[in-house]
Order: sequence, then structure tokens, then C-alpha cells
Amino acid sequence: MEFLSDLWKYMRERKKLWLLPLIIILLFFGILIVFSSGSAIAPFIYTLF
Repeated sequence: MEFLSDLWKYMRERKKLWLLPLIIILLFFGILIVFSSGSAIAPFIYTLF
């Protein structure tokens, strides 16, 4: 959790808040790939990439 607080402080201090949507999208795609790897919808998700 310290990493997240350091990342937030960096983005706020350096005015890099445009990185926040990028990080959220990357996390979403990572979670989507991990959770769908063993399910029946995996072939449909892999066609998106």
C-alpha cells in the first residue's frame, strides 16, 4: 500500500494526474485477463487482443 500512496503523491505533486486513467485501464485489462483465463469466455476475450 505504500507504493500506491507514493504513486499518488508523485502524480499530485508533479501534476501528472493524466496518468491515473492509464493506470486504471491497465489494471482493468490485467484483472480481466487473469480472471478469464480459466473460464468459458476466455476465447471471446482473447479475440479482443
